[in-house]
Formats: sequence, C-alpha cells, structure tokens
Amino acid sequence: MPDRPAYLRIADTLREGIRDGSLPPGSRLPTMAELRRAHGVSEIVVRQAIALLRGEGLVETRRGGGTVVRIRPPVRRVAMDRYRAVAPAGASDRTSEQPPAAPLTTFTHDQKITWEDYRLDKEFTRVRADPELGALFELSAGTELLRRRFVFYARGEPQQISVNFLPWGLVGDTPVADPANEPWPGGTLAQLTYLGHPPTRVEEAVRSRMPTPDEAETLRLTGGVPVLAITRRLLSGDGVMEVCRDIVLPADRVVLDYAIDL
Repeated sequence: MPDRPAYLRIADTLREGIRDGSLPPGSRLPTMAELRRAHGVSEIVVRQAIALLRGEGLVETRRGGGTVVRIRPPVRRVAMDRYRAVAPAGASDRTSEQPPAAPLTTFTHDQKITWEDYRLDKEFTRVRADPELGALFELSAGTELLRRRFVFYARGEPQQISVNFLPWGLVGDTPVADPANEPWPGGTLAQLTYLGHPPTRVEEAVRSRMPTPDEAETLRLTGGVPVLAITRRLLSGDGVMEVCRDIVLPADRVVLDYAIDL
C-alpha cells in the first residue's frame, strides 16, 4: 500500500490534536514555517492540509491572527414536544389585546431565552405558489400566498432562518399579514389559532445540505459547516394552514430529538 499523501498525514495529526484537546478551541495552530519544518514538506502541502481542516469546519483563518481551532457554540437540543409546550389550548379571544404573562415561541423555548433576549428580522411579500408549494398545500399552483422570511436572533446572535407561507385567502387583511405585529407571542401556532384554525398536526421533513452564500452570511457560518433544512407543514384538521420551506439551522449548533410512543 502506498503511503498516504503528506497533506493527509499532517491533517490527521492536527485533527487528532483538536479532538483530544491538546489543540483546544480558540488556540492557534503551529505556523506554516513550524509545520513545514516538523513534517519536512513544502508550504503548498501545509496549505492543502489546513484547507482540508477548514473544509471540515474544524479551523478558521483570521486576518492577522493565523489559523485557530474553531470555538463551537453550545449545541441545543430541539424536540418535537416543543410545539406542545407553546401551543394554545384552543381558539383565542379575537378581541383580546393582552399578550400572555410570559410570552414565548418555539424559538425562545428552544433557546431558553426571555422575550427581551429575542430579536426577529422580517420580510413580508405576496407571491403565487410554485408547483412544489402547491403540492405541499394541496392547492393549485398559482394560488396567492403570503411569504414571510424571518431571521431569528438569540442574545444578539443569528441562530435560524425561516421562510414560511400562508394562504393569502386566510391571512390577507388580518393582523397576521402585518409585519408590525411581529414577533407575535406564541408564533405561527398562536396566529393560526387566532384565525380560528388551531393546528392539530405538525409534519416535518429534515435534510442536510451546504448553505447558500446568503444563508452562510446571514448565520455567520464558517466554511465547511452544513445546515439542517426542515420543511414543515402545519395542519388544522384536513387543511394545510402553513408551509415552511425551509427552517434553516446550523448543523453544528443543534441536535434534533424525536420520540415516538408505541
């Protein structure tokens, strides 16, 4: 068997140091010159090894600061019962202007943050369903929808992107279609209940992929970090009330927990 290429051997050594803690998060890797001398290789070979680790999301190169081991944010666990934790008990009083005593959404529940630590960027547009959205809604392509793009922040840091759609015939000319009312305590579940269609079923399909350039910039992702993309449907009875395409989460910041009662 031929020897492994030198750049792979160097990457193996550095990767092992990151995993066993001898190169802790935030620490600088040896310099290019030090790695060249230690392994008897050219600078090009060292750069290939560093590029491999950067592509794996293990290190990042900072301008003027060398290459350092990435500091990984704490992983949060997201369970399906999060919806039950914030779901309204039934149709709310539409005339009430009083929010709950302790407002929350599934996001604030996941992040374990207060309403004061929560921030939301929002963008509302009126669109028509493409064939995929039409199939998800079980409606004809071309049906008018309200498109809402949200960026969720916890303690000032972007943590999640969500692009969701609601039938315009359901939300048009209601407070739900007004971005000034966001964030809405209870989130989309509470909004659908307010409209008289409390959700009775949640469906999610999860896949992993690399982020788009816009997603990477918005979520401040370093190279090599994939995202989880969740397509969600909220149903009330037999009707599809909302489609999220997609909920985008950095894969190194979240674990999705699922429990099934048998």
